[in-house]
Amino acid sequence: MLLMTHHTFRLRHSNKFRRLLNLYRDKVIKSPSLAGLGQTPKSFYTSTSQRKSNSQSDGDMNLSDYPVENIRNFSIIAHVDHGKSTLADRLLELTGTISKTSDNKQVLDKLQVEKERGITVKAQTASMFYTYKGQKYLLNLIDTPGHVDFNYEVSRSLKACQGVLLLVDANQGVQAQTVANFYLAFESDLTIIPVLNKIDLKFADPESAANQIKTLFDISQEDILSISAKLGTGVDEILPAVIDRIPPPQSDPNLPLKALIFDSWYNQYRGAITSIAVIDGKLTKGDKITAAHSNKSYDVHDLGIMHPEQVSCTQLLAGQVGFMIAGMHNIKEARIGDTIYHQNKAVEPLPGFKAARPMVFAGLFPIDQSEYLGLRSAIDRLTLNDSSVSVNQDSSPALGQGWRLGFLGLLHMDVFNQRLEQEFNANVIVTVPSVPYKARLKDTKANRQLYGSNEEITVYNPSLFPDSQQVTEYMEPLVLGTIITPDEYISKVFTLCLNKRGEQVEYVYIDSRRVLLKYKLPLNEVVVDFFDQLKSISSGYASFDYEDCGYQTADLIKLSILLNGREVEELASIVHRDNARLAGKAICSKLSNTIPRQMYEVAIQAAVGSKIMARENIKALKKNVLAKCYGGDITRKMKLLKRQSEGKKRMKMFGNVEVPKEAFLSVLKR
Repeated sequence: MLLMTHHTFRLRHSNKFRRLLNLYRDKVIKSPSLAGLGQTPKSFYTSTSQRKSNSQSDGDMNLSDYPVENIRNFSIIAHVDHGKSTLADRLLELTGTISKTSDNKQVLDKLQVEKERGITVKAQTASMFYTYKGQKYLLNLIDTPGHVDFNYEVSRSLKACQGVLLLVDANQGVQAQTVANFYLAFESDLTIIPVLNKIDLKFADPESAANQIKTLFDISQEDILSISAKLGTGVDEILPAVIDRIPPPQSDPNLPLKALIFDSWYNQYRGAITSIAVIDGKLTKGDKITAAHSNKSYDVHDLGIMHPEQVSCTQLLAGQVGFMIAGMHNIKEARIGDTIYHQNKAVEPLPGFKAARPMVFAGLFPIDQSEYLGLRSAIDRLTLNDSSVSVNQDSSPALGQGWRLGFLGLLHMDVFNQRLEQEFNANVIVTVPSVPYKARLKDTKANRQLYGSNEEITVYNPSLFPDSQQVTEYMEPLVLGTIITPDEYISKVFTLCLNKRGEQVEYVYIDSRRVLLKYKLPLNEVVVDFFDQLKSISSGYASFDYEDCGYQTADLIKLSILLNGREVEELASIVHRDNARLAGKAICSKLSNTIPRQMYEVAIQAAVGSKIMARENIKALKKNVLAKCYGGDITRKMKLLKRQSEGKKRMKMFGNVEVPKEAFLSVLKR
């Protein structure tokens, strides 16, 4: 009886499992988001029989029907908020990759920080199937960020493409990042298709924007497409233009396997997942591969394309872009820019990517030192997804063990911190940002002992700034800033750049009302509040972009903070001599409001060498020693006051002012 009951229980649950499995299979077959089976005339998936013929028996998608000449790899590049992600939504709908619903808003912006801020932070890939003139095409689209801080994402994405859609807002015209992205694509020798977006807006001026494109980029107006990504107007002209104008990949399926890793992210169950572009040959599930950089071998567990979610396939062929899971459980193994080839069939490695150069450095510390190991793991996994962040260990007597991280800009730093909190539930302290300085050393015995044979050193931490007697000159980093603004604000922009020690390089009218300015600016002056001030004085109409421009000699000094004559190294900063007094007053004022009062007076000083630039005093707490005197001779009172004064002098001589963590945070935290 017991055996029969157990058998019935297993059978009942087995049947339930089968019903759920059949329901799941039906859902997968009918879901356009997973199989690209939209019923649009443009899509080659027009019937169930076609869907079955394009799938393997194990459920994997078959991409062998797409030779190299029928593949197009392209990116969408533009300034911030010019409609890249919205256009990507319309293209995915047009090809039947996703169904047409009102919920399709920035489908490729998958991170929580992207949805909250309304910007693209991470480049995302999506493969689309499209029929044009009777031919079936595989189109690989990469939606890229628009902000200058994520320019490294754009440059990596372009390595997997042969062409780009250069999107320009018809209402705002060409902006600073539009110019930067154009030259990035131009230098990569990619085909550029200019597209005017938002032509449906009330104040849109497509003719003026087209003239700006012609003036700046020497592109004929006949080659410019006009669309409204929000309404879908003119979007159906884009994919035919992509097929006709953008060349197929220069790939050979008969050569040995050569694939490029251009992105990666981490999954706690499957390890590192890499985005790859197959340059030559083919990659099949189950193959044994080797990474050129680490020379380690792996088994390919899974392959597929982003459609826009992960969809497995049996193999990736030459010219195709997709994802690979190969058991890379160590996050350091999935090196972006690495070359993948078949085991024992070595090929010449691809050049990879030029290393990102961090522009802004900041200290990152856990709120509680007990969270150090968890935070280290979170930073390691997040830097796998964002390889432009540099990480070095750091420590502070006030904040404990931590790291000094390098970012491409302030927004990059903010987004990284927000992702740590949202994706890994990590609470951290981010210190005030600083930039890397350089110093040319004198050829002395002391310098050789300290710095070895180095004639030039880079200083990331102000507490390690060498004394002026040790160096011949200091150098600060420069950027070449591009500003596009209406001419009515030009005088205010000139004043701002002059106050930030800028040097004008170029001044050009791109149309009758808009001006393009180029300035050489010290990075330290740009990194904190330059963009906010520029937006404020131009009523939000000016745009700003910058690129690295080397170093220049500068009159730099170390601003030290003293408490009763004792230096607090954690509060030191590097400033230009002209700004030392203002910076010193600001720090002293913050400290005077946060350091608790002592039994003796505390002097807070900002000093450059032996010269005091600013000072604040914290008054002493006083005990009323005259409370027990109810009259009597005045000499009795004077004697008590004198004894108290002498005691406070001895206390001040031997006492040590402990700076609480709150005081450090008031100065260090942004």
